[in-house]
Amino acid sequence: MKSLQGKKGLVVGIANKESIAWGCAKAFHEAGAELAITYLNEKAEPYVRPLAEEIGAAIIMPLDVQNEDQMIALFEAINQKWGKLDFLLHSIAFAPKEDLQGRVTDCSRQGFLMAMDISCYSFIRLARLAEPLMKEGGALLTMTYLGSEKVVEHYGVMGPVKAALEGAVKYLAADLGGKKIRVNAISPGPISTRAARAIPNFDSLLQLTRKKSPEHEALTIQSVGAYAKFLASNEATLITGNTVYVDAGFNIMSL
Repeated sequence: MKSLQGKKGLVVGIANKESIAWGCAKAFHEAGAELAITYLNEKAEPYVRPLAEEIGAAIIMPLDVQNEDQMIALFEAINQKWGKLDFLLHSIAFAPKEDLQGRVTDCSRQGFLMAMDISCYSFIRLARLAEPLMKEGGALLTMTYLGSEKVVEHYGVMGPVKAALEGAVKYLAADLGGKKIRVNAISPGPISTRAARAIPNFDSLLQLTRKKSPEHEALTIQSVGAYAKFLASNEATLITGNTVYVDAGFNIMSL
């Protein structure tokens, strides 16, 4: 039997077919889940909608996480369509280019607050809206990176922001555990997505990770999707509050 058969899930963060969120959505679909898929705006829709239709998404809607009306409309649509939600994947992060590529010391107040709002607070807000729909428990998943706990060159302000996101995962897990809602962060190694390529010298980081990781393998969105599928399933019932790595073991090595 497929591990997510009969489950309903929301995937936030698909930008195109290279996205980690797309690798996860495909894995969820192949495991039997029915999905709601969001896209950022009209510019992104032509890239996301065909992918959502490819996996038969029941709901396809715009979602800018800084737009409260869109947030509420999305969860109203989920409630009307399904009356419940079993799992949610949050795979979005953003910082203004000048703040991302500069020193943390020089980060602007506006850039820092925007990065925190989109990359971290949005997960908290999604959790709050999902909670009433997870009547029989559920799973909340988000994406982080090793730069949250170790200084990774050129990762800049996203390091502190991802550290805050991982802290939020722990506290959300504590808040929601009594309702059997599990909360976990997945920390993939570097994958060549559009967002990742905005990091200066990203190709060098890819090469370093492959060279120094114990398995010497390049990461793929399919690798991340396989782990996300497990965490969304009933097989992961007692796993919550964790940051789990999908990085061929790179996180255990000295840099």
